Amino acid sequence: MLYLVPTPIGNLKDMTLRALEVLKKVDLILAEDTRTSSHLLNHYNIIKPISPYHQHNEHKILQHLIDQLGGGKEMALITDAGTPGISDPAFLLVRECIQAGIKVECLPGATAFVPAIVNSGIPSNRFVFEGFLPVKKGRQSLLKKLAEEERTMIFYESPMRLVKTLEDFIQYFGPERICCVSRELTKMFEENKRGTLKEVWDHFKAKEVKGEIVIIVQGKD
Repeated sequence: MLYLVPTPIGNLKDMTLRALEVLKKVDLILAEDTRTSSHLLNHYNIIKPISPYHQHNEHKILQHLIDQLGGGKEMALITDAGTPGISDPAFLLVRECIQAGIKVECLPGATAFVPAIVNSGIPSNRFVFEGFLPVKKGRQSLLKKLAEEERTMIFYESPMRLVKTLEDFIQYFGPERICCVSRELTKMFEENKRGTLKEVWDHFKAKEVKGEIVIIVQGKD
């Protein structure tokens, strides 16, 4: 059995009772960053073997994990924050487990884009999740396509690239397109800046940006 276990995106209290139960019973916990995850596990007094699983080693250790799971071991996969598989490693392991007949179960829990789109004030009945945009190759062609997208769009971005990405959105979507930038969700300094792309760009250009970023952009009218 492989469990996909969401972890808090900021506030440690956002851990579900079921997630804690699973982490306490499995034989091994796979973590994107063992140092980050150890802080969470120590907070809840969970003492279990922990092993790194991330984009740089997933191909190398994949077959070994499948062999262990096939042999009867139970594992939980967690990431630094949020639900595994949403802009974080998980897909490859899940696919191989399914092909090998190993049961996979994903627990419900924290995912950054859900609170971001719900509190944005932008329509959430139809949306498309784009995650992180390409930094260079394919970025312009993708933005040209998204300029015609009628559904609400969701993006993840790093604080270092936020202002540049908003500039690109202004160029391709127009300065009056409505958006919301959510920063540090569930944490002490949570911020949700709503307005036109130009207004939001002005706001963040004038300050130092920190924290995890979710950008919600209204679709083409």
